Amino acid sequence: MQTPADPQDRHEYPSHWEADVVLRDGGTARIRPITVDDADRLVSFYEQVSDESKYYRFFAPYPRLSAKDVHRFTHHDFVDRVGLAATIGGEFIATVRYDRIGPGGMAASAPADEAEVAFLVQDAHQGRGVASALLEHIAAVARERGIRRFAAEVLPANTKMIKVFMDAGYTQQRSFEDGVVRLEFDLEPTDRSLAVQRAREQRAEARSVRRLLAPGSVAVIGVGRTPGGVGRSVLGNLREAGFTGRLHAVNQAFPADLKEVDGVSAHRSVRDIDGPVDLAVVAVPADHVPDVVTECGEHGVQGLVVLAAGYAESGPDGRERQRELVRHARTYGMRIIGPNAFGIINTADDVRLNASLAPEMPRPGRIGLFAQSGAIGIALLSRLHRRGGGVTGTTGVSTFVSSGNRADVSGNDVLQYWYDDPDTDVVLMYLESIGNPRKFTRLSRRTAAAKPLVVVQGEGSAPQGHAVRATRLPHATVSALLRQAGVIRVDTITELVDAGLLLARQPLPAGPRVVILGNSESLGLLTYDRCLAEGLRPARPLDLTTGATAADFHRALSEALADESCDAVVVTAIPTIGEGAVGDAELAEALRSAAEGAPGKPVLVVHVELGGLAEALSAAGRTAPQATAPASGTGGGAHPWPPAERPPTVVSHSYSRLIPAYPAAERAVRALAEAVKYAQWRREAAEPGKVPEYDDIDEKGAAELIGGLLERGEGLTLGVEETCALLGRYGLDVHRALPAPTADAAVTAARDLGYPVALKATAPHLRHRADLGGVRLDLADEEQLRRAYSELTELFGQPEELRPVVQRMAPRGVDTVVRAVIDPAAGAVLSFGLAGAASQLLGDMAHRLVPVTDRDATSLVRSIRTAPLLFGWRGSKPVDTPALEELLLRVSRLVDDHPEVVAVTLEPVVVARQGVSVLGATVRLAPPPARDDLGPRTLPAY
Repeated sequence: MQTPADPQDRHEYPSHWEADVVLRDGGTARIRPITVDDADRLVSFYEQVSDESKYYRFFAPYPRLSAKDVHRFTHHDFVDRVGLAATIGGEFIATVRYDRIGPGGMAASAPADEAEVAFLVQDAHQGRGVASALLEHIAAVARERGIRRFAAEVLPANTKMIKVFMDAGYTQQRSFEDGVVRLEFDLEPTDRSLAVQRAREQRAEARSVRRLLAPGSVAVIGVGRTPGGVGRSVLGNLREAGFTGRLHAVNQAFPADLKEVDGVSAHRSVRDIDGPVDLAVVAVPADHVPDVVTECGEHGVQGLVVLAAGYAESGPDGRERQRELVRHARTYGMRIIGPNAFGIINTADDVRLNASLAPEMPRPGRIGLFAQSGAIGIALLSRLHRRGGGVTGTTGVSTFVSSGNRADVSGNDVLQYWYDDPDTDVVLMYLESIGNPRKFTRLSRRTAAAKPLVVVQGEGSAPQGHAVRATRLPHATVSALLRQAGVIRVDTITELVDAGLLLARQPLPAGPRVVILGNSESLGLLTYDRCLAEGLRPARPLDLTTGATAADFHRALSEALADESCDAVVVTAIPTIGEGAVGDAELAEALRSAAEGAPGKPVLVVHVELGGLAEALSAAGRTAPQATAPASGTGGGAHPWPPAERPPTVVSHSYSRLIPAYPAAERAVRALAEAVKYAQWRREAAEPGKVPEYDDIDEKGAAELIGGLLERGEGLTLGVEETCALLGRYGLDVHRALPAPTADAAVTAARDLGYPVALKATAPHLRHRADLGGVRLDLADEEQLRRAYSELTELFGQPEELRPVVQRMAPRGVDTVVRAVIDPAAGAVLSFGLAGAASQLLGDMAHRLVPVTDRDATSLVRSIRTAPLLFGWRGSKPVDTPALEELLLRVSRLVDDHPEVVAVTLEPVVVARQGVSVLGATVRLAPPPARDDLGPRTLPAY
């Protein structure tokens, strides 16, 4: 049923309102504006809605839509009348509409800021969270159009819709009149509405990944008719892993009478499979993938693992092919891992999924692994699987995802899944790039509060083919922000595995105090030195001598663990020879039994060229049944890897306590140091601090000033007077610097300011470079000032080049610099360091995400390597760090309250024994970048 378009109803189509969303059950839908071309879709949708749902929508029997209804519901001006639809397969599954109203409830235009809103959800899709997602999006649209309040009238029996409104978290009022419930609610996001939105996001994205990792049935598409090839290999890997669900082999070239391939039912098309297919592994060339996606979508497949290459990694044509792949799959509500993926693995006994190119199933365990690159994935699995060169016993992998080009499912999605996955205790991620740093940081902080998250972070750009904002922050800054969020940042795969094994089966240390004991004095001293280098507090090593017996090790370890001044123990061991030499198995059992006596303290072992001890440590005291047999070919003899590259082994006792053994002291200590820092972060995160309120902050006055300044243009750097005025609204006083184009002007300025004064050259090449001699301090009178002026002009050139200024002297102290910047991807970042060339060359700056809490400010000041200069280094007097912290908090408040303030630099900030002095400041204003984290839930756009 097509209706003619009314020309005056045609307004510019708001394509930026289009979005893909993940629903409550893990499926996806597309939300888009309803247009005049949707008449037939609307009628078809309405015919599939039950009479009861129609009654709830219109408060009366309403079996069909009239032509007038269809015209009304498809003709919108996208300002006062807006309709959105949720679609799957191009067809409507739900709609929402708002109409702007005035005080009397009649249709109105701006400046009226209230609108009536109404929903209709197809019965087959109710309970999937469609209405909640539509409410988020229609509310964002309304705010964009100047609407601040929604009103909805609902029948009391329509409890599902009432719950949608009540659970949204907005500030609302509820009344009952004439048999109808009237709900009114403000659309301004609240802390509760954001919390609700993010909780729904987590549940939905976690379920979408769970549907991929725990399918009830799998189809491998592209299985060759003869052995070999990618598809046939994946099918074999699934069979050998013991996949517990239904398995199907698909190839359009199969003979019509072929029923099985390798004992698996064979089909020429997914459409021919009798019954549902949850996951399809696509192993066909890229040119054939679109047809496969269509078949899978029409059959109701929930997700795809696309192994094919030839997408964004191959150039512009491949990037467009990848975008079309994602758009095509999302049309049917399917999620994609890949393309160019290595595959996925789930070792759970009730799943046993190896839908990957890995020929062996990893041992079951408690570690979740994510990698983009297949090569990195292979390396990680290998190091966590090989006996004697990886995990032995029961420390292994829970789930593994290698996402390839991560066109759809990304590290953020998998992190959402692992957050509350009961089978995963530790998360290891190798990230070649971070496409959405703001979201990743938020998810990391929440995950790290529950379980360790260890990350190797590459310096790559955003994933190719993604329409996401790229961060302008340096790699080191992003790393610092991840550490602030509780991420354990390491640099190599070796360190990733080392830290992961320690955290997987050892308790977190209560502090940095380390006891070192063993049968080698030199190895103990080496371990001691590494502990000092990593910031730990080791006691002097206890040398048991080379004649130490297993009983000696047991006694020494037991005593160390019982000592209240000990937080962790590192045991060092070297081979012994001769009569009475301690055996590997005997030593391993001694260490295991001693460690059992203090389950709250971590124990690590450093062994040198002891393949036999590594094996014995793995076997020591095994009391629980092993899930899989040890890998073959890993017995005694020379180890294939040098000690520095060899993965650690673990002492295996029971499923809950394994002692990691490392072939090099530096690796064991580095892993322990990361565990100590993470444990400290966990303790501090339990009490995250507060954002202080300051009575003298004039937020409203600052907003008015910013608004007036921005009327001049899109972006501008403020002048001196404007900068001082804006910063003054937040209690940030800047010392006036008066221009001195001549010596006489300098003298006049000094009289106005009062002696003593400073004379500074502000030319770009001399600004903030006191080491170049462009600054003269403590000028007590006119004579000294004129002499200094003459010296500067003789040394550096004419005043026009120098741009000299005169400034009242501030109390002597430590020169620092404070910066804040709005990054389009990461958000607002506050940075701090000491001023001067040395700090700049060393990159000695610390960073925190805004808003900064009092705890954040305290740690920010202490995070730089040169922080001792603030606290009385080598006999100097400590400076007023509480005043410095307050200044940091005020700058954070300014940037957080006013996102139009896109950059602030205070340099130098002199921190004296009492108080701080801001001697220079620049502020830049611009229209703020969009805040993705405050808008409705969406998947990355294509």
